[in-house]
Amino acid sequence: IDLSVLNKPGKFDDADWVEMKKHPEVGYEIVKEIVFLKDQARAILYHHERINGKGYPSGIKGEEIPLFAKILAVADAYDAMTTDRPYRPALTQKEAMKELEMHAGKQFDRKISSAMIEIIKEESLT
Repeated sequence: IDLSVLNKPGKFDDADWVEMKKHPEVGYEIVKEIVFLKDQARAILYHHERINGKGYPSGIKGEEIPLFAKILAVADAYDAMTTDRPYRPALTQKEAMKELEMHAGKQFDRKISSAMIEIIKEESLT
């Protein structure tokens, strides 16, 4: 992905989104050639698919999305939310958990979102 897109401080325009949406397929093409990671390549390809079918690159939904892709989607989103970005500061853990809860059943698998929230709560107690 072009670094000017990744580091853009403002909103993405249509061309930026086209560029950004390439990364699952680029990652898939790289990882499928690595012997010990090739089984995870599909998870990388589908980690931006949504439970409701409104994701990318294929628009698959629900049980069509591999389990590891669903897990990766929640982990990736949490990491993105809790990391500073050029266009916004990081969310707090509490804010990120609220987002995971709000998008459960639409963007994320409900059970995986709930499990991630429980893990975050447990980890914050230690």
